[in-house]
Amino acid sequence: MAKLPGATHVSSRFYRIALVASLLVSLVLPFVVPVYYVQFLSKAMLMGILALALNLVVGYGGLVSLCHAAFFGLAGYVLALTSPASGGASIFITLPLAMIVVAAVAAVIGALSLRTRGIYFIMATLAFGEMLFYLFHDTKIGGGSDGIYIYYEPEAVIAGFRLVDLGNKTHFYFVSLGALFLTLLFLKGLVGSPFGHALAAARDNERRALSLGFPVFGLRLAAFVISAVIAAVAGYLSAAQFGFVAPQMLGWHLSATVLVMVVLGGLSSLVGPLVGAIALMGLEEVLKSLFDNWKLVKGLIIIALVFLLPGGLQQLGALVMPERGEAPDTTGEAVEEKAHG
Repeated sequence: MAKLPGATHVSSRFYRIALVASLLVSLVLPFVVPVYYVQFLSKAMLMGILALALNLVVGYGGLVSLCHAAFFGLAGYVLALTSPASGGASIFITLPLAMIVVAAVAAVIGALSLRTRGIYFIMATLAFGEMLFYLFHDTKIGGGSDGIYIYYEPEAVIAGFRLVDLGNKTHFYFVSLGALFLTLLFLKGLVGSPFGHALAAARDNERRALSLGFPVFGLRLAAFVISAVIAAVAGYLSAAQFGFVAPQMLGWHLSATVLVMVVLGGLSSLVGPLVGAIALMGLEEVLKSLFDNWKLVKGLIIIALVFLLPGGLQQLGALVMPERGEAPDTTGEAVEEKAHG
């Protein structure tokens, strides 16, 4: 498997130290920072989950999708439309329902879009995403262009006992943190499995993967649907956090922003998109307080980072603590052997 441009090997010791430090800081932060930043960090983690979802198809699958915001927003609409007017909906019913609805929609979109390649795949996913956007924007479904409010947060209640109060900012922060942690664990196992290696092999050389008997279409469709379901979890929690869903949550602008997060953090890297999401959102917060034309400044900074760190922000880890010894075997034969289990 050919290494992506700018990809680097960072020592496992550095990753372990960074992971433990990040976890400890994450556990302490909501008790030492103002509520505003607790909400901001919760939002950043949800966007990180969305970026991780997109990276499964972009970084590991080699497929640039511009409709993942549609899956994100669709899950929010499922919550809004199934929430009763007199109280909070059960998270144990509405969350699985949102995931199932998004999975079904993604399966249809993926089955059709994956019959194309390159720029045509990008355009197909963009078109499907815009179709979903206008479905909610130009009709009365979900309040039309004005969106729809969710007056009561989803409830996690078992036998009359409330497990967590999503209306509490600190509780919601830890729910977001838990969702992020589970997403990282799941993706780590997935990309390290024979499925993940086969998906990467198809990305690097589709013809060779087909000649070896890999079901490339099935692999990519499965990755596309799994990615959409992860995006649905982020969209569901985002709708619960803000109590409001609007068509803008499905728009291609959000898909493009998340794609920037993935590229900024580092393609084909497990934690890179998460770093990219937090970095981009943090950068926006700082620039908003300093400049009127902050979007222009943000664009210039991103362009500079792309030129200076072509492999994404993950390269900074290699600069701090480069890998010693030989790099892992990333040849096509090695990857194909792992893919076959």
